[in-house]
Amino acid sequence: GVRDYGNRMGIPTVNGAVYFDERYVGNPLVFCGTVGLLPRDKCFKNPAAGDAVMLVGGRTGRDGIHGASFASVVLDADSAARRPAVQVGNPFLEKCLMEACLELAGDPRVIAMQDLGAAGLCGSTAELAHRGGCGIEVDVARASRRETGMTPYEVMLSESQERMLVVAKKGREDAVRAILEKWDLTAAVIGEVIAEPVYRVTEGDRVVAEFPGSRLVTECPTYTPAAEESADIRSRRERDVAAIAERPEERDPLWTLERLLASPTIASKSWVCRQYDTTVRTNTVVGPGAGDAAVVRLRGTSRALALKTDGNGRYTFLDPRVGGRIAVAEAARNVACTGGRPLAITNCLNFGNPTRPQVYYQLREAVAGIGEACRALGTPVTGGNVSLYNESPAGAIYPTPIIGMVGVIESLDHVTRSGFSADAERAIILFGEPTAELGGSEYLAWVHGIVAGRPPECDLGRERSLIDLLLACARAGLTRSAHDTSDGGLAVALAECCIGDRERPVGADIDLSHWAALPCRAVLFGEAQGRAIISTDDGDAVLGLARGHGVSARRIGTVRPGSDTLRIALGTPGVSLIAPLERLSATYHGAIPAIMARATPAVVAANDAAVPL
Repeated sequence: GVRDYGNRMGIPTVNGAVYFDERYVGNPLVFCGTVGLLPRDKCFKNPAAGDAVMLVGGRTGRDGIHGASFASVVLDADSAARRPAVQVGNPFLEKCLMEACLELAGDPRVIAMQDLGAAGLCGSTAELAHRGGCGIEVDVARASRRETGMTPYEVMLSESQERMLVVAKKGREDAVRAILEKWDLTAAVIGEVIAEPVYRVTEGDRVVAEFPGSRLVTECPTYTPAAEESADIRSRRERDVAAIAERPEERDPLWTLERLLASPTIASKSWVCRQYDTTVRTNTVVGPGAGDAAVVRLRGTSRALALKTDGNGRYTFLDPRVGGRIAVAEAARNVACTGGRPLAITNCLNFGNPTRPQVYYQLREAVAGIGEACRALGTPVTGGNVSLYNESPAGAIYPTPIIGMVGVIESLDHVTRSGFSADAERAIILFGEPTAELGGSEYLAWVHGIVAGRPPECDLGRERSLIDLLLACARAGLTRSAHDTSDGGLAVALAECCIGDRERPVGADIDLSHWAALPCRAVLFGEAQGRAIISTDDGDAVLGLARGHGVSARRIGTVRPGSDTLRIALGTPGVSLIAPLERLSATYHGAIPAIMARATPAVVAANDAAVPL
């Protein structure tokens, strides 16, 4: 569905994230974020009394009625009966509407535009009038429809897609309509902006609703439910995870590394990515899997955008405030690893039923953590979405704040990919320090089936310094690759640097003996924050910059283009990790295709031409 709608509109799918956990079986979550560019001279004004309100685009039907409220109910055995609440999409019509809106943008005869989202006409008209400090009058009898017998209630609450509100200057409606008709779009004047601060709906001459417009926008009821952390979660967090015994197989660290690379949350997502058009319009510089964030050039300039999506529900489950911080910090690190300065975020806050004290506690604390991180990193929250009541008979989802981060790369010369390059030997430097932290890690969840412990500490001051250092290295031309450490820890990140490009794996020799006093599994698979791996031709210059930024940095190895092995010395007698790249690559790139082949052969067969397994 994401592919069919977005790609048919000419929008490349350049980045994303896929997470797997039993907690989402009863209520899977899917997010789509889109980034656009707007010239400043095409920004719209606020509407004023007398302006005409036009409904343009698709015709109004009964699909999507109660769509917003459907998103706020706990799913149960009767949920299938509510399927009419889901809208029907038409990407070709949306493409025409998008092009028409771009043509209208900046036209002096057009005052404002507003999309129709949640609550349809009811929500969009109320927001439109509120921004101008005015009232609005809407006649539902003028709205074009594709179904007969619709009531005013249905017309106002329909969430039929591919529709926009356009506010035109009084007397200029025909000129606006002519532009829309060129794109085969219907356009009907359904009302006008009025000076009186009233929200009025009519059906012809009959008034069917009338009340102060502020009630729909600023006078919504505000609740502060009881908040209380779950005793079970508190107990999980306080558990001493260092005391969890290793499995016998873990005596060989290669066994653990291969097992983590087979985790579908860590494994290559190429099975998904190859189903998308990632390069339509030819502006994609770094696509899925090639870098820590996507990079899209700004045509006509030497600059580019860096785009990244991040979130970890397991961290937020164990400590929602820390989980909120980490979601922002990791997204920012990923943008910086590609050479971009993080600028702003949007978010989607996904939680269970907030009337339950344990869930409201998670929501409150996660939002606080996101705010703390955004203030520390200078990334304002420019918008977002909230999805609550994500529960089913199987239980509630993990509290899952998803962060969409956008940054700017000042020069295409600064763009950095994540994998080691096979053209020369280079120094490998680790920014940040391994710790003994294992709480909330993919290692505990996937290898031991345990979700417990404190999530790794997130020091926002150190995160800010690391971002500044990564950008300084990129701008000085010192960085040949950069990759942050996250799910699976340092060993997984090093493996991804070696085998991320399936066609050109690159070996490396690594020495982690400096941290021999720490448990081997924590050094290799712990998920300490504020770390990144870079390769460089000038290790001394990089280490000098790190000292200047107050960031801990150490040379840990060398890229070996002629080698077919990842070798990691741990400083513990008799313990090392010697990993043939062929084995690692087969595990990493083959995990999800193998799972899909076993679970859904019909889906695999349908996509086989596009996705060779």
